Amino acid sequence: MTESGTAFRKFGVCALALAGGLAACTGVELDLAPPAGAAAHRMPARAQMDAGLAVPRIAGRLRADDIGLVINSADPYSVQVGEHYARARALAPAQVLRLALPLRATLTRQEFEHLRRAVAAHFGRDTQALALAWVAPHAVECNSITGALTLGFDGNLCRNTCAASRPSPYFNTASARPFSELGLRPSMLLAAASVEQARALIDRGVASDAALAAPAGRPPVHALMLATGDVARRVRMALYPATGLLREANVAVGTAPEAALAATPRLLLAITGSVRAPLTPPPQWVPGGLGDHLTSYGGSLADARGQGTALDWIASGATASHGTVSEPCNHLQKFPHPQVLLRQYVQGSTAIEAYWKSVAWPQQSLFVGEPLAAPFARR
Repeated sequence: MTESGTAFRKFGVCALALAGGLAACTGVELDLAPPAGAAAHRMPARAQMDAGLAVPRIAGRLRADDIGLVINSADPYSVQVGEHYARARALAPAQVLRLALPLRATLTRQEFEHLRRAVAAHFGRDTQALALAWVAPHAVECNSITGALTLGFDGNLCRNTCAASRPSPYFNTASARPFSELGLRPSMLLAAASVEQARALIDRGVASDAALAAPAGRPPVHALMLATGDVARRVRMALYPATGLLREANVAVGTAPEAALAATPRLLLAITGSVRAPLTPPPQWVPGGLGDHLTSYGGSLADARGQGTALDWIASGATASHGTVSEPCNHLQKFPHPQVLLRQYVQGSTAIEAYWKSVAWPQQSLFVGEPLAAPFARR
């Protein structure tokens, strides 16, 4: 494997395991040809996983009426955070599902099946996406809970979590109706280190709505692509967009060492690769800010094995983040593509849409944040 990433069209090669920096092999050659009838841009092959990836013009965005909220009635955090979210986004009672789930990090597939069936029975065809009001559970065996609820549980992946996982038909699409058009509901965890932090997260999401929609007359916001010396985790640098000003959105895109994170004003987006992101002192986020770091267990919220998690980004003031719940190796397809994430977001997509559309293989991906944050959407 080269530093810039793994082989893409075939995965019968070794990839770096991020947790220990050791070589790990899939043990089998996997052909990544798209399924019959799949659109070309949905294929997460090498030609579609580079810095010149074309991002389509979006066809609208998700709104509050499209969201289903799931509350764990056995979890006081979930009840308080879920009720705050329902009020903040003015959700109708029919948009809220309450059920009891185990209070632990990982569900068995049988426990997950109970959740899946309840979601399918409660929410109708108009529900396009899900907000999950809890911190735990965040995984279903080796799958993230957001990946399993959206794409279905994949037990085969647990035999070798470094293998290629199933591609997402939602990757880099223009769709604003994922359930109606693709049969899936992207989901996001309303997770934070405390109820107070979760309420602040939700309020940041609401405050972000349309806040950056009129670029003229305001100072630019910044999208920061960070460079590190961590060979295994800096592979996304090959996907960083060109630096400069996105004039249509007034977003200044720049590259810098991680030390610049705290010093950059009006921060919209931060992308890096490291065991822990340097979030002390916290960045100067604008409401709706997105940030994540490529590492093995950034989505393992209860036991990150000494690594930083998505909760660190939320605690620092970000409005959404991403991490994986089991060892993914450093396949670029398992982490947010910086250009897709940025380009989808500045067109007016919500945080849940921009993050979900930026990951080609999201089975292990935990998406955390306020789903409907949309700073570039027009009212």
